Amino acid sequence: MSIAWVFPGQGSQKVGMADAVLSLPGAEERFALASRLLGRDLLAICRGEAGDGDDPVDLNDTRNTQPALFVVESLIVDELRRQGREPALVAGHSLGELVALYAAGVFDADTGLELMQRRSELMAGAGGGAMAAVIGFERSQLDELVNATEGVVIANDNSAAQVVLSGTADAVAAVGDALTCKRVIPLAVSGAFHSPFMQDAADAFSQHLNDLAFEDARVPVLSNTDPTPCVDAVELKRRLHRQMITGVRWRETMLAMGEAGVETLVEVGPGAVLSGLAKRAMPGITLSQLAGADDLGL
Repeated sequence: MSIAWVFPGQGSQKVGMADAVLSLPGAEERFALASRLLGRDLLAICRGEAGDGDDPVDLNDTRNTQPALFVVESLIVDELRRQGREPALVAGHSLGELVALYAAGVFDADTGLELMQRRSELMAGAGGGAMAAVIGFERSQLDELVNATEGVVIANDNSAAQVVLSGTADAVAAVGDALTCKRVIPLAVSGAFHSPFMQDAADAFSQHLNDLAFEDARVPVLSNTDPTPCVDAVELKRRLHRQMITGVRWRETMLAMGEAGVETLVEVGPGAVLSGLAKRAMPGITLSQLAGADDLGL
């Protein structure tokens, strides 16, 4: 039975999610490490206990969301490894790609946290723009409108029935108004993520990546920018360089998993967003969600 581990990104976080992993070995140490790196109490933020101050204390602030999800998801990965469990391949949605790379042994937890902290700060600083989820549409009409409208791209190609647009507020609204679809849902974000508007942030992140050593992956990784199986460290880093300015090709990622013979999809982290997408796009797939120690039989 071929198993894939997948890692959700921003939008899966929820207050209290840390409590489910605190009994796992190394949990307190990893939260403490993240808190020292960030300069604020990440565990308290995950619990909704952080008070007011100059530092961002809302879990939904991307500067907290990204490292918090990395800590939670990486702790579950560590326990899976301790139990001797191994996937056939891994993939992550947006920030989840960094957890997938950690799960594949491309870098250690310290490096992953450092990357997540840098990535989140750069994205938070790249203000301006808008994003909107589009549900139930005709693909050809959507592509035609996006191609004809300056300042908007498909940031997340999540499934045949769900995408996320990113760009200037006017351009995103124009496509949403002209498109025949079930719903257009504006997203509460601070910038036009996964679009060319992230170029400055992506350039700075790339400089940071250049100074880090990646190892070849233990299992194939499907990247957001190129959802073909890859284990080569140089290529995986090259793909990550482009991730912040290109769309998340999750629809193609699910197709690639099907072509690779994946029979079981294990979503590692809070929520079941990726499982929901797979349920509709991958007929016959077996789904499992691992959000904490209870789900791991502990």
